[in-house]
Amino acid sequence: MSDLRDLYQEVIFDHNRNPRNFGPLEGYTHKADGFNPLCGDKLTVYLKVGEDGAITDVSFQGAGCAISMASASLMTEALKGKPVEVAEQLFQGFHGLIMDKPVAGAELGKLMVLEGVKEFPSRVKCATLSWHTMHAALEQKGEAVTTE
Repeated sequence: MSDLRDLYQEVIFDHNRNPRNFGPLEGYTHKADGFNPLCGDKLTVYLKVGEDGAITDVSFQGAGCAISMASASLMTEALKGKPVEVAEQLFQGFHGLIMDKPVAGAELGKLMVLEGVKEFPSRVKCATLSWHTMHAALEQKGEAVTTE
């Protein structure tokens, strides 16, 4: 168990130090801003959704704690190439994982490294900020997301 926990921590540290898909996305079709006042995490999620309803590209930019940055980085990797419906399923599955309310049928893959966050309630909002922001971007409400 300790080796697995160490591996998970290494993945989180790696994504925090070297976030994937970081920076603004030219030609985006969807965008939303998110803010976690509890921790100070602030980020913007950009999505490019093709005419076929698939997410062809995704990125984020902003600043935050290691958990929020790693979660956003892992999220972008998980979403690329996925249909919007699958992205919403991943959102529900990830939220269930972090809230300790598993969602049947959710294939979370590498996102499972963040499962341990549920043991630290103050960090749940850090881990879910990018996901709520992605969800808001897809809904195109034009309002900033807050975890409060």
